Amino acid sequence: MNEADIRNYARLMQELGLTGLEITEDNKVMRLERSIPAPVKEVVRIDGYADSTSVPETASTPAAVQEQKDCVSVKSPLVGVFYAAPAENADPYVSIGDRVKKGQTLCIVEAMKLMNEIVAEEDGVISDICVTNSQVVEFGTELFRMKR
Repeated sequence: MNEADIRNYARLMQELGLTGLEITEDNKVMRLERSIPAPVKEVVRIDGYADSTSVPETASTPAAVQEQKDCVSVKSPLVGVFYAAPAENADPYVSIGDRVKKGQTLCIVEAMKLMNEIVAEEDGVISDICVTNSQVVEFGTELFRMKR
């Protein structure tokens, strides 16, 4: 495979919004991955219910998310791929509205073929899941919002 082929695959990934592409050619496997910045989420509270809406990113960094006194942000401690469940066809570790305990597994972030469990640092209720399954995340990317 030559550089022109790789560039064509990269353009195809961008056009289709793909974060990963694996190509097998002549018994050789090549995997291309790219990071897509997640839209910043804003939580709007109406009569005690939380509703997430996407808002455009501002000049501030994505990791600079303001924490409210009744909410806590769970951020990725490393660069990797976010997985919501322990296996492809398994139920996710947590869903919106789930009550979690300190030490409970929330997700997995795969980095360099190592599966790193991300655990809750305190008790709370999941109010927002900020990333999608199989999304590439950066250090400091907000994964979840929890209500204390």
